[in-house]
Amino acid sequence: MSDGYLSFVNSGWGRWLAQRTGLPQPVPLQRHREGQGGNLLNPVVLAAAPEGRLLGELQRIFAATDTVAAQAASITAPSTVKVQGLVFDASGVADIAQLDELYRFFHANVRRLTAHGRVLVLGTPPEHCKELAQAVAQRALEGFVRSLGKELRRAITVQLLYVEPGAEAELDSSLRFFLSRRSAYVSGQVVRIGEPVEVPRHIDWQQPLGGRRALVTGACRGIGLAIAKVLAREGAQVVCLDIPQSEAELQQAAAGIKGSALALDITAANAGQRLLEFVGEHGAFDIVVHNAGITQDKTLAKMTEAAWRNVMAVNLEAPLLLSQALLEGQGLNPGGRIVCVSSISGIAGNLGQSNYATSKAGVIGLVENLGPWRRVSRSRSTLWPRVLSKPR
Repeated sequence: MSDGYLSFVNSGWGRWLAQRTGLPQPVPLQRHREGQGGNLLNPVVLAAAPEGRLLGELQRIFAATDTVAAQAASITAPSTVKVQGLVFDASGVADIAQLDELYRFFHANVRRLTAHGRVLVLGTPPEHCKELAQAVAQRALEGFVRSLGKELRRAITVQLLYVEPGAEAELDSSLRFFLSRRSAYVSGQVVRIGEPVEVPRHIDWQQPLGGRRALVTGACRGIGLAIAKVLAREGAQVVCLDIPQSEAELQQAAAGIKGSALALDITAANAGQRLLEFVGEHGAFDIVVHNAGITQDKTLAKMTEAAWRNVMAVNLEAPLLLSQALLEGQGLNPGGRIVCVSSISGIAGNLGQSNYATSKAGVIGLVENLGPWRRVSRSRSTLWPRVLSKPR
């Protein structure tokens, strides 16, 4: 959607015309800017179902971030005061009847949200529930969050955080992300916060990735370059990797974020060895983002074997082999992270993309199995792979 259209439908006459003709009316999105720090949106309304175990930690975080968090005196008390966030601790919901608390709170407060508002529901992972009724009720939270996310417009997002028992103290970074402009305008995400990992005792929330080294593949343009820019903005020293044919563009992209460039064909037989040689000269990584990907679309009957193999090599084999090389060759620092970029095609498939969908489903499999595989292999690093699903 062009900026001209965005400006037009948000002008007086354009808004009037759009409302009467049914034209879409996108909201200009508010983005995080460098120097805005780690403060949360203000004000928010905080409430909890009976026996919610996260309320105390939420109050502590809000106090530490100077967030005006009004705790709902009554879960159903109506108010017309506008707020930027609604946070509901549903971790104590123990049966289906207690889901009514969820309805009552949001029914009474959802109209109070301003544009670009944030909604967070916090629960207990169903697999950690001791009773069947509790597990069923906690799993039901996912449907509520995804449905509410479709109802709320004006760039309001709704997310669910499942917090394992014992992981309450790990809420800080997730809250600072999802209740800030740092988070993307994507609704209905389900995030699991698990066992504590080693983190610095003090985090500079102006630049939380300060002192970290990051590698981003496919980084000379598009999504890869955007990822590299965000990592650099958050304080990381970024290595931008792309194919040798794009080296000039790659050098320019890296210079723009005060990073470094690595021209490397990730499908080459010696790509893992080359990457480890680079690590030997410049140091191991704390963050690796496997973003590089290609499409060569044809229906299966018309697809050449070369088109099949090319997509598999770039999208799936390279992330697998490079991850193994880095892990086995001490190319990741302790506490390192590997992030793999997948696609909705890997979940739902797509016409004419059997190669691409297969590769992206494999990426999801890589993330699901790489962590357990490393634990069996007794890695010295604490590895928490994650999948980012996005359209391509």
